[in-house]
Amino acid sequence: MNIGIFTDTYFPQVSGVATSIKTLRDQLEQNGHSVYIFTSTDPKVDKDVYERNIFRFPSVPFVSFTDRRIAVAGVFRALQIARDLNLDLIHTQTEFSMGLMGKFIAHTLKIPVLHTYHTMYEDYLHYVANGKLLHPRQVKSMSRAYLHGVEGVVAPSDRVLTTLRSYGVKIPIRVIPTGVNLSQYEQTPVDSKLRQELHFAVDTPVLLSLSRLAFEKNIHEIIMAMPDVLAQQPTAQLVIVGDGPAREDLQTQVAQMGLNDHITFTGEISNDRVSEYYHMADVFVSASDSESQGLTYIEAIAAGLPIVVMSSPYTDELLTSPTVGKVFKQQSELVADVDAYLSGAIDLRDQTVRQRLLYEISADAFGKRILQFYADAQLIYQEDSEKSAKLSD
Repeated sequence: MNIGIFTDTYFPQVSGVATSIKTLRDQLEQNGHSVYIFTSTDPKVDKDVYERNIFRFPSVPFVSFTDRRIAVAGVFRALQIARDLNLDLIHTQTEFSMGLMGKFIAHTLKIPVLHTYHTMYEDYLHYVANGKLLHPRQVKSMSRAYLHGVEGVVAPSDRVLTTLRSYGVKIPIRVIPTGVNLSQYEQTPVDSKLRQELHFAVDTPVLLSLSRLAFEKNIHEIIMAMPDVLAQQPTAQLVIVGDGPAREDLQTQVAQMGLNDHITFTGEISNDRVSEYYHMADVFVSASDSESQGLTYIEAIAAGLPIVVMSSPYTDELLTSPTVGKVFKQQSELVADVDAYLSGAIDLRDQTVRQRLLYEISADAFGKRILQFYADAQLIYQEDSEKSAKLSD
């Protein structure tokens, strides 16, 4: 099968969407399919460098998300490329320029189009004119309009499914969480070299926060909890990995609270070093309540790292055993759960639940579910086309 993936976001941009697409591409290619990425240009990509099966289109920074791009031209070039490649199916990943381009091309070529709804936009309205321009009802209308004419939707979690149904979306929706390459996160001994780089002792208790440093990630709440964590674990360290618009405010908060000796900002790291940080840490923490699917959560689980994260419909369903992780609603619960893991009060030796969960979050399972959805979408598209042809006769 020849598959076109249309997205405004792709590597070298660092995001959960880019990682999800890369995982999808790898799995589809491993199953013998040809995958072509249609995406935006990026200032970090040399125009003269060849990228296998990747086509980039002129773009500009996207509104308040200046580290993200949105394509502004190239629809007819993309249409010609898609024709030449003889695409069988298009899978869009963003609802903006490249997503709209993918829908147009699919309808023009008369092939099915699926969409993955990655982002819960209601959690991000404050980025656009401080929340004064767009409102939840407009997100509902825009989402329904985009998904009109799409054969099916991939929802990364039940939260997304519930939201789309509440919007009145009636087309087929399947919950298919993005998987992770388990071999990339296989447990290894603590990375003492990385600990040395960070000036930590081998037995230093380390909390890890890994995400885009955006305000909706609520990293400031983890920082607020650190004095209480230190009351229980005086040598504990919090490592904040990532970059983004909230970084300066977070660093100011750390300085004002006198926590510079216990909190480290690493900035953005390359994707191939992510597993080192999971293996170096003792517990993963997050206070984000805006996740459609916490990709970093399942990466941490794949690495054997216990996680302590904000309670939500997604995390409540994901974390059914303390051997995998715990959810919290109040800061006091966050502190107690972190201390329980750092002190060894929670026995992590029984890995039965984790092993069962690992297959569910594996890239292999992800790829198989997506391919089944593709096959079903092609069948539905063919049946609908035949019905339309009969009605027109």
